[in-house]
Amino acid sequence: MSGTAERNFAIADRIVGPEHRPYLIAEMSGNHNQSLERALAIIDAAAQAGADAVKLQTYTAETMTVDVDAPGFVITDPASLWHGRNLYDLYDEAHTPWDWHAPLMARARHHGMHCFSTPFDATAVDFLESLDVPAYKIASFECTDLPLIRKVARTGKPVIISTGMASLAEIDQAVRTVRGEGNDRIVLLKCTSTYPATPENSNIRTIPALRAAFGTEVGLSDHTMGCGVAVAAVALGATVIEKHFTLARSDGGVDSAFSLEPHEMRQLREETERAWLGLGEVRFGTQKVEEGSIQFRRSLYIVADMKAGDVLTPANLRAIRPGHGLAPALIDTVMGMAVARDAPRGTPLSWDLLRPAR
Repeated sequence: MSGTAERNFAIADRIVGPEHRPYLIAEMSGNHNQSLERALAIIDAAAQAGADAVKLQTYTAETMTVDVDAPGFVITDPASLWHGRNLYDLYDEAHTPWDWHAPLMARARHHGMHCFSTPFDATAVDFLESLDVPAYKIASFECTDLPLIRKVARTGKPVIISTGMASLAEIDQAVRTVRGEGNDRIVLLKCTSTYPATPENSNIRTIPALRAAFGTEVGLSDHTMGCGVAVAAVALGATVIEKHFTLARSDGGVDSAFSLEPHEMRQLREETERAWLGLGEVRFGTQKVEEGSIQFRRSLYIVADMKAGDVLTPANLRAIRPGHGLAPALIDTVMGMAVARDAPRGTPLSWDLLRPAR
């Protein structure tokens, strides 16, 4: 691990790094369904579920695309959740109105939770800077937009970059662009850019490879259902987990099909924290907390009443629980020796009980 990855850094007041539980981001995206009241309720629910941050997306349909029906501007993949949708109409439906950002961020602060966003062009960065966001997220589709990444990096704030579809060279370009602006506060998220994603296409073994290659903090932007992949990612070193979040999938919305509901987000918080706690350190031998369990090991015991001078045989000596006698590994060494004094059934074998047979 490089020296860079060993240094923890903060997003606002929250330290992010291996020595701290995973930083959990609830991605609202378009799940507000164009209702500010619903968007505020999503933030309330995310806070109650234990998320560290809510993430918005800052764009308008005009900043994303143009309103035409030409080839490429309509989603034609029959497997897509958005099959048949015009890009402009889809982005218009999904975007978060810019005048909502301030009240949404205020609601998050009320809960002691962070709120930041993914900008999709330079105007969005300028707007988010006016709101003093604590961090920025670069979406997978913008991972190769180096001018955008450069502008975000110049803010000096943490830059969280999803790497869906990106080659190693493209990730390297993005990281170099951020560091070229004197900003080393980078988190790289493994991501699979399908919606939803499947566990078998998640390839989270990439996570430690990202840390080793780039010396950054690492995590997972997860589009799978449930929390199993995210928990496994923590075991592989993920310090940041991002999941789409909604009040109820049955309410519909552009991203609802692969979003977690509040009870699932709570489970994600609990299970990723358990996974992190379980990592511990490389350690062998008896831990202090295990000392009371040593008694439950097997050890050598007299299992038939013996008189002084009687010889140990398989009929009167066995390895049984509890663990107060000599170790079972010594049974061949002591077999055939005699007991130095009377030993009733249930006596733990000890060296001072033994003498050579005559």
